[in-house]
Amino acid sequence: MALQIDTKSGVPFYRQIIEQVKFAMASGDLKPGDRLPTVRQLAVDLSINPNTVIRAYRELEIESLLETQQGSGTFVSETRPQIDAIERQRMLDQILTELLARASGYGFTLDEVLEGLRQRKEESS
Repeated sequence: MALQIDTKSGVPFYRQIIEQVKFAMASGDLKPGDRLPTVRQLAVDLSINPNTVIRAYRELEIESLLETQQGSGTFVSETRPQIDAIERQRMLDQILTELLARASGYGFTLDEVLEGLRQRKEESS
């Protein structure tokens, strides 16, 4: 699982990490017992402050989604994340905002984006 940070989204970096880890767990990309990158490695990979990674990992530990074993690393726990309707809607809103901002930056109109989404839906059906 490769985490990514969107510097233009306005969402704090630690929240982006939390959301991506939760989503990966909920979708099965991260399974119980999987090892996450070390704080230092993830900070280097994402070009962010290690304290940001520590904060994200700590919050996930508080929710019992991660377990840190001193000297061994940070692992996905047996607890499955609970993503309620409000959280799902917030995540969708963030994705749509980012999509529309990127599309607008390339000069696409909302109608062009909607038509592109309709075509993708038809292709996948």
